[in-house]
Amino acid sequence: MRYDGYRRADIPVRHSFRNTVLSGLHSAGWKAAPIPLGSRNNIIEVLMIDFIERPIDRQASTFLCRGIKEETGVLRTVVSLLSQAVGQGHVCLDLEEIAGQPVRIPGREEPLRLPGIANLLAALRSLPTVGRPGEHRPLILDEAGRLYLYRYFRYELQLAEAIRARAASEPGSPDEAALAASLDRYFGPDESGVDRQRQAALTALRRGFSVISGGPGTGKTTTVVRILGLLLEQTGGERMRIAMAAPTGKAAARLASSIASLRESLPCTEEVKRHLPDQVTTIHRLLGTIPNSTGFRHNARNPLPYDAVIVDEASMVDLPLMTALVTALMPQARLILIGDRDQLASVEAGAVLGDICRAAESSGSAVEGCVTVLERNYRFGDGSGIAALSRAINSGDAGEAIRLLGDPADGTIALEATPTRETVRKRLASPVLEGFRPYLEAETPEEALRLFERFRILTALREGPWGAAGMNHAVETLLHEAGLLKADAPFYRGRPVLVTENDYIHKLFNGDTGIILPDPETGNQKAYFAAPDGTVRSIPPEFLPAHVTAFAMTVHKSQGSEFDRVLMVLPPEDTLLLTRELIYTGITRARQAVTVWSDEAVFSSAVKRRTERRSGLREMLVNRQ
Repeated sequence: MRYDGYRRADIPVRHSFRNTVLSGLHSAGWKAAPIPLGSRNNIIEVLMIDFIERPIDRQASTFLCRGIKEETGVLRTVVSLLSQAVGQGHVCLDLEEIAGQPVRIPGREEPLRLPGIANLLAALRSLPTVGRPGEHRPLILDEAGRLYLYRYFRYELQLAEAIRARAASEPGSPDEAALAASLDRYFGPDESGVDRQRQAALTALRRGFSVISGGPGTGKTTTVVRILGLLLEQTGGERMRIAMAAPTGKAAARLASSIASLRESLPCTEEVKRHLPDQVTTIHRLLGTIPNSTGFRHNARNPLPYDAVIVDEASMVDLPLMTALVTALMPQARLILIGDRDQLASVEAGAVLGDICRAAESSGSAVEGCVTVLERNYRFGDGSGIAALSRAINSGDAGEAIRLLGDPADGTIALEATPTRETVRKRLASPVLEGFRPYLEAETPEEALRLFERFRILTALREGPWGAAGMNHAVETLLHEAGLLKADAPFYRGRPVLVTENDYIHKLFNGDTGIILPDPETGNQKAYFAAPDGTVRSIPPEFLPAHVTAFAMTVHKSQGSEFDRVLMVLPPEDTLLLTRELIYTGITRARQAVTVWSDEAVFSSAVKRRTERRSGLREMLVNRQ
């Protein structure tokens, strides 16, 4: 492990840019000392950063700054920082955050101090590759000092324009008296005026664009199914063409299962129930993926043939994909997004759902009145430790979160110190044997798949002893030693697998979880997966698309999943990858109980650290165009 030799410099800089750069350092295997935040003027004590430039960043800066004679390398450094920022999930680079920042560049004796904001803007605008909004140049610099790669600016602009137009539309003219009677039938009379589920349904029926946000157990799926019934009733049933989609195959399967289980409870006619959509697909499949292309078969020229499109787990949808979806809708089609605004943002660039929800809080914004936040929790109950803990984490109250985790009266949540490398297997033994023994002793694939969903280990990292890879290896060893499995071949009996890429031929999608088990008839190993209709299907393991072992999985990969009990493992040292959103997402994957392995200082720091993604989408939706 190479350690930094940074020297300190006390300069003003916003926390999000430090996150962008230092996240790159961490991903490259570097290690930085903690940086204390200042209390005034957003001043932080900053370490002199040794800029780690990825090959793609270097190529981008070389190409976009070609033909420019510049001895200092300022422009190349800024363009390279933009490329790195996009790689870290930002849509753009806020130049005010880097103006005056000292950067140490490999091969250069003295650090390069970037110029002040005025000079930096002037220098960039002198580049022939930099244009203003409305111009077609490789780089776009807007009036707010945000620097974009052109295609990301175009994505953001297209998405904002499409949402603004759809939010202003009112598809159809519902009979208000009939609608009020239907709402009473589905949700009951709302004399207090605070039934958020009813409000969400009313917005979805009246507006061309709506968002339903809420944490696990707040009734998002129940509300969606009722909206489906209301839409079909209001529009004559057969004439309403509805598509249901989700970012991953697993999320799609869960939504399909929920619709099937709630169908019969709807207070509507059998005819309406028959016309409820029973298929939920991935967004990529809905749009029609074109092999070896970033485009889709359905687009503005060939729109999707639906009157309404509903997208679940929308927080996982990145900027390019959401733009492709919205621009592929017919002008009169409704778009309803469902998700948790407090969860982790998409893995790729953007935080679209969060930006939309924040924009809706501004008076006069294009999406004002389009977003409904469900707050009442039907799963955990008022006295639930998980519910109280998730509220403390969302508010950034690390002290209250730690107090709750340390309360011996609540046996559903606990905080335990991260074990050392020497003791990790000993500490894992009890939860692993208790959590995984039932599915390994199951008699049928159906039972094994059901029991496997009771327990999971979640990690913040992919690699290393505290990451998913290290945890999976430790669990395999423990279960092997206990005689519950024999990990002597790639596809051993009982191996759980997590699919990491879409395979349309075998109908397996990123996020699907299966188990390797012998075929009851032939004895040959098969990979068994739960189908959306509740049945179980299998394929030869040799046909599996890219996959990993799934005793442990990253919190990112766990989105859209729920388990009875969760063990969340954080590394013993703080890292900028640990954020409030990651902790919240991991905690709320548990239905009944969660244990967190972390030192208090690391956990506290993570709860206080928010994920901030730089973009201009919120401003585009707020400001009048």
